[in-house]
Amino acid sequence: MRGSILPGGIIKNSETQEFSFDRVFHQNTTQEEIFEELAHLIQSALDGYHVCVFAYGQTSSGKTYTMQGEPSREREGMIPRSIKLIFETKKEMEALGWSYDIRASFLEIYNENVRDMLAVDTRRPLEIRFNEGRGTTVSNLTIVPVSTAEELTDYMFKAQEKRSIAVTNFNEHSSRSHAVAKIYIEARYKDEIFYGSVSLVDLAGSESAKFANSERLTETKNINKSLSCLGNVMLALHKKESHIPFRDSKLTYLLQSSLGGNSKCLMIVHISPTQDCFNESINSLRFANQVKTVKLASSKNRVVK
Repeated sequence: MRGSILPGGIIKNSETQEFSFDRVFHQNTTQEEIFEELAHLIQSALDGYHVCVFAYGQTSSGKTYTMQGEPSREREGMIPRSIKLIFETKKEMEALGWSYDIRASFLEIYNENVRDMLAVDTRRPLEIRFNEGRGTTVSNLTIVPVSTAEELTDYMFKAQEKRSIAVTNFNEHSSRSHAVAKIYIEARYKDEIFYGSVSLVDLAGSESAKFANSERLTETKNINKSLSCLGNVMLALHKKESHIPFRDSKLTYLLQSSLGGNSKCLMIVHISPTQDCFNESINSLRFANQVKTVKLASSKNRVVK
C-alpha cells in the first residue's frame, strides 16, 4: 500500500506503508475459502466457547456480502455457512450421546438505538445491561428456539429484510446499522453442561461525513462515532489500561462480553480497490493492525451437575 500522511490526516500517494496480517484474501477469493479460516472457531462454540466474528470496513467494501452472501450455494456468506456447520456438527455429536438446545437472536444498532429484528415493532429501542455473572444482555430481546438449520436461516432472512439500509454516494444498498446475529448453544453430556455462543457482527460501513447528504449525515456521524469508540476500546485493550471505555457507545457496550471477557474473536477487515477510497482503506488497515495486537483469553463455560 502506497501513501504518506500529511498534516490534517490527508494521505499523499508517494511513499510505501507496510502492514502485516494473519491472512490476506484477494477479491477473487471464494466464500468457502474464507469460511475455512473461521470454521474451527464456529465449531468450538459447541464445546462451550464464546465466539465473535466481525466484518469491518468502509461502506461498499463487501462486508454484508461476506457475512450474508447471496442465495446460491457458492455465494453463501459466513452466517448461513456457520448455521449449517453448527447443525451438521450437532448431528454428529448427538450420535455420540450429546444433546443440544440452540436458540438465536437478531438485532441492529441504528442511530445508537438497539432494535429487535425479530419483533413485530422493530422501532422500539431496547436497553443493554451488563453484569459480571451473566455478561451482556439486552432487555426484552426476542430469542427463538431453533431445531434445524433451515429454520434458523429463515429467521436470518426475516431479520435481514428489516435492516436499515439507504442509498449513499458509494452504495445503492448501504447498511446504515450494525447487525448482530447471535446463536446460543447449550450442550449436555452425562453430568456436564457447556454454554457456548456465536456472535456474527456485520458492522455498518465507515464513511467520510463530507460525502454524506443531509438526510444521511446523522446516520454517518453515529456510525463513525461508534466505530471510533470501537477503535478506542481496542487501543485501551492493547495498552492493558485499567479502564476500558465500553460504555461510550451502544456497539462497544453490547460487545463488552466478547471484547473484554472470555471469548474467541476474529475480525475480517474489508478495503475497496478503488482510488477514491484510498484514505478510508488506509484507515481500515491501521485499525486492523491495531486489532491484531489485542490478546483475549478464552476458556470453556462448563457446569458439572
